[in-house]
Amino acid sequence: MSITPDKLKKGDKVMIVAPARGLKLLGTDCRKIATKRLNEFGLEVVFAKNTTDENFDMLGSSSVQKRAEDINQAFQDTSIKAVLTVIGGFNSNEILKYIDYDLIRKNPKIFMGFSDITALHAAIYAQTGLITYYGPHFSSFGMEKGCEYTIKYAKNMLFEGGEIELTPSTQWSDDPWYRDQENRLFVPNEGWWYLQDGDAEGTIIGGNLCTLILNLGSPYFPKFEKNTILFLEDDEMSDLATFDRNLQALINQKDFQNVTGLVIGRFQRESKISREGLEFILNKKELKNMPIIANIDMGHTTPIATIPLGSRAKIQNRRIFLKGS
Repeated sequence: MSITPDKLKKGDKVMIVAPARGLKLLGTDCRKIATKRLNEFGLEVVFAKNTTDENFDMLGSSSVQKRAEDINQAFQDTSIKAVLTVIGGFNSNEILKYIDYDLIRKNPKIFMGFSDITALHAAIYAQTGLITYYGPHFSSFGMEKGCEYTIKYAKNMLFEGGEIELTPSTQWSDDPWYRDQENRLFVPNEGWWYLQDGDAEGTIIGGNLCTLILNLGSPYFPKFEKNTILFLEDDEMSDLATFDRNLQALINQKDFQNVTGLVIGRFQRESKISREGLEFILNKKELKNMPIIANIDMGHTTPIATIPLGSRAKIQNRRIFLKGS
């Protein structure tokens, strides 16, 4: 049984945590813009005790214990209504066994981030049933231009709820915006790739594929319940062959037979994954009887939608609907 966290309202306090890399990675301007933007939502922003710790290791993270402590404290503090991650990284899975899942179950609240944070999304849902949100980091709100779509879906999911239709953005970017906020490169969005038609409705499981499979075989991997819809994306380090074998790792699970739909996020240019290449690897897998839609606004390009993991999705007549509450 899924647990739905309360929606946000003006005046609520949100805490910023760093399960992977810390706040030191962000420039001063990015921090100011992100804080200002969340303040404009009507939210009060506070930072977890160890988020600004200057004693970061070679991976830009604080210690395992400090990172877990911040997350546990954020869920324990009843004044905190949402927990947002600073940014992604490579080592969120280090802290999974130090998270107090009983505490999270008893104090459900919004948890949001993407990329490496997938390890925590999967673990929290597997251990507690809490719906979490695969969406922008705190740092994502530090983007000055091209953030309107990201903001729209984040606000819809976190403040409003109900059934929300997912639609393509009009343009997208894969540029290093954090280095130069003024000179941005946006290209027109060609829209979704309808790779297999069909309708499906079910529970959303997914996130960043290369991170999700790190939880396989552990207590921190969610079950594919009957009528599961996978929402997957990957970053620039995943080429066609890597995406192919990582997806197969999920297909090889005993309960994959319960998956009835597949939605895939837009690939970064560095991945060099074309529609033709994606169709090739998908056509040779056990995916013949389900709708498959790719190139949606999810993951490592911008803008991005906010996906409620553990909630419900419906694919109908080539349209995608998300249950936000």
